[in-house]
Amino acid sequence: MTDIVDDVDWPYDPDASQQEKIESLQERLEILEGQNEEMRDKLLDANAENNKYQQKLERLTHENKKLKQSPLFVATVQEISNEGIIIKQHGNNQEALTEVTDEMRDQLEPDARVAVNNSLSIVSVLDAETDVRARVMQVEHDPDVTYQNIGGIDEQVEEVRETVEMPLTNPDRFDAVGIDPPSGVLLYGPPGTGKTMLAKAVANQTDATFIKMAGSELVHKFIGEGAKLVRDLFELSRQHEPAVIFIDEIDAIASKRTDSKTSGDAEVQRTMMQLLSEMDGFDDRGQISIIAATNRFDMLDRAILRPGRFDRLIEVPKPEQEGREAIFQIHTRSMNVDDDVDFEQLATDTGSASGADIKAICTEAGMFAIRDDRDTVRREDFDNAWEKINDEESENNEISRTFA
Repeated sequence: MTDIVDDVDWPYDPDASQQEKIESLQERLEILEGQNEEMRDKLLDANAENNKYQQKLERLTHENKKLKQSPLFVATVQEISNEGIIIKQHGNNQEALTEVTDEMRDQLEPDARVAVNNSLSIVSVLDAETDVRARVMQVEHDPDVTYQNIGGIDEQVEEVRETVEMPLTNPDRFDAVGIDPPSGVLLYGPPGTGKTMLAKAVANQTDATFIKMAGSELVHKFIGEGAKLVRDLFELSRQHEPAVIFIDEIDAIASKRTDSKTSGDAEVQRTMMQLLSEMDGFDDRGQISIIAATNRFDMLDRAILRPGRFDRLIEVPKPEQEGREAIFQIHTRSMNVDDDVDFEQLATDTGSASGADIKAICTEAGMFAIRDDRDTVRREDFDNAWEKINDEESENNEISRTFA
């Protein structure tokens, strides 16, 4: 029942003047307008919240629908004929003849990977199969090592540049002479002589795709897994030619073959066979250069050392007098070194040091200066650093002999 005028609770006294009544009504109107605005804001917020939940509902409904759908199966295209597409389903090797649209037929080729449904109809074309472990080995950003950061092995640097860099930057020079460029280079020598740094400098200097891996990454537990990874690495390289593959510690998979019957040794040998085939097999390797490094040249199988696989075998020895002096100057470029430091004498006093040892000496010398709260590195700091590194090396050798 609607209230009559007499039932309304007026916001003023009935005996109030006309002006007081108007003022009271205006105050009540302002309050009601404020409440109305507040309710309008709440309504807008509620609508926004409702839209958010509506979108979430649609997304969940879509995901639920996808989960209820039958899974797709992976198959390989075997043959493309006028009658249709012959596919082989992975896992059970079941072959089937299926029809496709003219548009999809143009996208297919033998050995292409496709997704099929329960009726073995092709739903979509999949990307080429490449092990994700192979893709992550591709170097996306150039290392910050250049040839100017390498000292004491100028002859080796020049040979590596001739073997790897020149075929990529100046292939016409090889065509003019009428020879094929070297296909690979093997760097061998004691630890810490700059083999890996050479590879990093090549990656920095060339525009080719650079793929790095360690030999141990190719050693796997299950049969065929290592060989598959090798195939995928070379397939990735072919997709991004020109390319350079760097295999560090290659002796992990390329050691001399033995009569061992253990499954582990057999799997390593299978991986090596695949590597040999990819390096110099029946198919042309294309514009793919290989750099490998090892500290154990004596352990490598002769098959991998022959020309065609590694055309250059480059020994990277410990640096001589001039080389050690150059390496000291390289690693102290950014250091605040005292004027009394004679690098020539330092090179003489560290006669058995490798490039890595010299870098460690420079770092340790800086630490001695920091401990003494000095900003300048003195000659005595280098002497103390060399003595400390020698002591640590002797201690490590003693431990090795103890547990040998």
